[in-house]
This record gives sequence, C-alpha cells and structure tokens, in this order.
Amino acid sequence: MANEDINKDINKNINKKTTSEVGKTMEPDEMRFHHVGIATADIPTMQEYLKSIARVTYITDIVFDEQQRANLCMVTLSDGTDIELISGPQVEKLVKKRNFLYHTCYEVADIEAKIDILVEKGAMLVSEPKEAILFNRKKVAFLMTAMGLIELVES
Repeated sequence: MANEDINKDINKNINKKTTSEVGKTMEPDEMRFHHVGIATADIPTMQEYLKSIARVTYITDIVFDEQQRANLCMVTLSDGTDIELISGPQVEKLVKKRNFLYHTCYEVADIEAKIDILVEKGAMLVSEPKEAILFNRKKVAFLMTAMGLIELVES
C-alpha cells in the first residue's frame, strides 16, 4: 500500500473517531480525563510561567472556593489540556517540598456510584462530594487511590 493510501486510511479513522466522540453520553463506569491539578504558592506567577512555555488559549479568573478552602484557576492549553492551579493551606507542604503535581481529575456520570466503586477497590474518600465554584457548582470529591490523589467531577 502506498504512503498516500495509508495516510487516507489513518485520516478516515481519525475523523470517524472524532465524529463518534462528539456529543457522546458518558457510560456509568466511564472515567474521562478532565484536568491535572498543580500546587503553587503564587497563581499569577505560575500563569506567567505556563504562558512562557506553552501556548495558553484561556485563563479563568482566580476564584476562592470556600468549600475547598483554596484559590483556584483553570488554564487551557492550545491542545485542549486543562491545568488547574491551586494555592492555599492544603498544598503548602507540597509546594515547600517542590512536589507540584497535586491531583488528576476525572469526569464521571454518577459521582456517588463511582466513589462506592473506588472505595470498594481500596480507595479512601478524602473529601465528600461538594459543589465547586470553578466548575459551575458541579459536585467534586477527592479520593486517595493506588494512582495517588484523584478528583472526581460529576458531568
């Protein structure tokens, strides 16, 4: 098969997958990557750093979430990757140790059901589901798992 034919087949498959994913409803057992959470002592400084190393397309305002007791901001990169910047008392120790990766977030259809499944698999619920201002009052929860700290956000 010629390179031109291979490229046509690859493009056809990519387009088919992209088209089928658009508007897809989440399955009950599905966990979709949502964002990575980065601990920082200073959100504006980290915003500037990200802009200097990556193509940033959007930055939300910095908000204080009383439920999470943290200052938060979402940064979107040109490829669609979202990075949540977190500062506050719960990440101060991580920042002092220069351990900036705080959590990985997954979107789920039913947060309570997913928590039950993860706890059954040995996870520990760190923070009960509560509304998150950064995510338009969608429920979020944090669990310590074999993969580290994860956040769930209900779709």
